[in-house]
Formats: sequence, C-alpha cells, structure tokens
Amino acid sequence: MNILVTIPMDAQQRQTLAAIAPEAAVRYTAAADLTGEEVAQAEIILGNLPIPLLKDAKRLKWLQLNYAGSDNYAAPGVLPEGVILTNASGAYGLAISECMLAGVLHLIKHLDQYQRNQARHLWHDEGQVSSIEGSTTLVVGLGDIGGSFARRMHALGSTVIGIRRNVTDRPDYLSALYQMDALDQLLPLADFVSLSLPNSPQTRKIIGPAQLARMKDTSILINVVRGSAVDTEALNDALRSGQIGGAVLDVVDPEPLPQEHPLWDAPHLLLTPHVSGNYNLPETLRRVVNIALRNLAAYLNGQPMESVVDRATGYRRIESAR
Repeated sequence: MNILVTIPMDAQQRQTLAAIAPEAAVRYTAAADLTGEEVAQAEIILGNLPIPLLKDAKRLKWLQLNYAGSDNYAAPGVLPEGVILTNASGAYGLAISECMLAGVLHLIKHLDQYQRNQARHLWHDEGQVSSIEGSTTLVVGLGDIGGSFARRMHALGSTVIGIRRNVTDRPDYLSALYQMDALDQLLPLADFVSLSLPNSPQTRKIIGPAQLARMKDTSILINVVRGSAVDTEALNDALRSGQIGGAVLDVVDPEPLPQEHPLWDAPHLLLTPHVSGNYNLPETLRRVVNIALRNLAAYLNGQPMESVVDRATGYRRIESAR
C-alpha cells in the first residue's frame, strides 16, 4: 500500500503512522513539491494537494484533507468515483472561534479606534461601548467552528440562536435552533451574526443587500470559512452608510482582496487574510494530524471514519463512511 503524506508531521507522529500501517510504503512531501507520478502511485493521500494533480490519481482509494473546507475537492469530476473523501472538521474550532471572539471584542470596545489614536499619539475617550453579556448572537452554521463560537458567546452571557441545515437535538448553549429559511426573520434580533459556511450554491451571498438591511444598525457581522457567503459590495456599502455596526472578516470574495478595493478602508472593519485557521496555533496542526491518524487506523481496520464528506453536497456526513 502506498501512502502519500502532505500534512506536516514530526518524528513522533511519523512513528505513530508507521505503527498503524507497518506494511505501507509512506512518502512524506510538501504539497508544492508533489509530482503527478507520486500522486498516480498513491492509494491513500493524507493532506491537501493541488487539484490538477488529482487527474493522475488512478489508484486512489481515500483522500484525507488537512482543512475543514472540502467543496473544491467534492466538486464533480475532481476525484474518481468511489474515492472516500474526509476532511479535518473538528481541528479548527478552537483557533477560529477564539479569533472570532477577539474580533467581536475588538470592535465593541472600540479597540480599533484606540489603536488609530495610539498611532496618532492622541489621548481621547471614544465614548460608550457595548457588551457581550445580555446580547443576542445568531450563529449560522453549527459545525465545529460555529458550535465553538456559540459556546463561547453563551459562556459570556449572550443568548445564542443557531441555524443549521438539519435541525437535530438542540445543544444546551443554544436558546433556539432553526433551519436556513428562518434567516431573514432572525436577523433583526441579533447583535452579532456569525457565518461559518462552506461554499455551495445554497450559501453563496446568503448575506446580501436585503439581509444587511434587516440587521440592526449596531450589529456586528462575523464571517469565517468562505468569503462567498457575503456580498462584498453590499457589505462595503452597509459599513460606509452605518447600516450595520461593523464586521469581522477572515475571508472575503474575491480573495485575496485587491489592493484597490474600497472595503480595505471601510469603517468599523477588522479584516484578516484568511489566517485564523492556519497552523499559527500549534494545537490546530496537532488536531489535524490526530484526525488523520485515527482515520488511517479506522480505514485499515474497516471501522467508521471521522468527518466523511458527502461529495454530492460538499458537507460532512452524519453517518460514517464504512
């Protein structure tokens, strides 16, 4: 069995992999250094790789991604029929939800304004601030990332309402749980609206001019995972007109944001370059590797695997692969 690994692993993690698959021929390489010949020989690939190389993956049985986002790999024609696709859902909730929370506090406590004042050596009180306690948070997308953010906001005293594709049992940290068709009626209630959605026809520009108009003029929009969930031009207009209170964005559409785009200079905006889910937090990489190793053991033993992606929808399946 040939296993190709593009996820960075330290010596101990490589030893664990060798113990799980002692008979396998394992090749460790950076995704940028991969060749079509290496991909053609692989039966298992642990980690992302350039999509054009997958046309050579004739022997591939299973692809384990090192990101939670899997829409590009689940698209029709990218993977051969029958290939199992798993992602790293469960690894990123800690890092990204903490960045989301930091962004919210940054704006509602006027830290963005005080940072500008510091650069100008200006000692000036920027006035009233708001609080998470007593607020209402609308969390759209309740996977690992959305759920982690919802728990943190609940712990700080916010009433948290959730939206997800399929309504299942309501977690204790949610006061209510709805499906996507309730979005427009819930937006006027929320002080904070968070989006953690994959890219799909159902989620593209789910926040557009009509939705922004329904939000409070003090509300904060937080978007992570995919920039396509928000109409960028409409958001720029809403921020500049004061239609909403602010935005925290780790993703945009287009990405990267062109240098001349007016959104860069929109007021009450915290913009980061899609970094909240990178390996800047070492724990994130450790979790990614552990998911891959657990799935490798499960695959070789014919047991259920974690975070199996339904390639028809691009979403993680509720049920296991095997």
